[in-house]
Amino acid sequence: MNSAGILADAFERIHETVHAAAEGLPPEDLNARLDEDANSIAWLVWHLARIQDDHVADAAGTEQIWFTEDWVSRFDLPLEKGSTGYGHSSAQAGSVKVASGGLLLGYFDAVHERTLGYVRGLDGRALDRVVDEVWSPPVTLGVRLISVIADDLQHAGQAAFVRGVLERRR
Repeated sequence: MNSAGILADAFERIHETVHAAAEGLPPEDLNARLDEDANSIAWLVWHLARIQDDHVADAAGTEQIWFTEDWVSRFDLPLEKGSTGYGHSSAQAGSVKVASGGLLLGYFDAVHERTLGYVRGLDGRALDRVVDEVWSPPVTLGVRLISVIADDLQHAGQAAFVRGVLERRR
């Protein structure tokens, strides 16, 4: 398996985990918080999709589908239009609510498909390209994609945990 195949496989695992955590849940479960400061499944999935959308679009030199496919209006969140959830306060995280799982998973799936299209076209040399010089050492494309994968898998696992707690409470 080449590097593009490994990256695609990792993003497919995120896809599977997100769907297992969120699919089929009613809005009250997607928006539920285990306590007043906990993140909901809606926030966790929205955030991981926003980070993936933001970071992959930047690396690919494209616009985020949050804007190009007008997900920003469909979600109609009381947040800054470009918000990704990074650094959100508890109140901001709590303001991310969805009316349906279709909206949440629709955005995630659109981001996922665009990400797969991008990573499947990469070769090993492309992963050495510096995409962010703010950090020391500068961040390469390979490091950025692994960072997105790691963050997304953590948040997808947290969403699965929240789902399990909600199901046990019934």
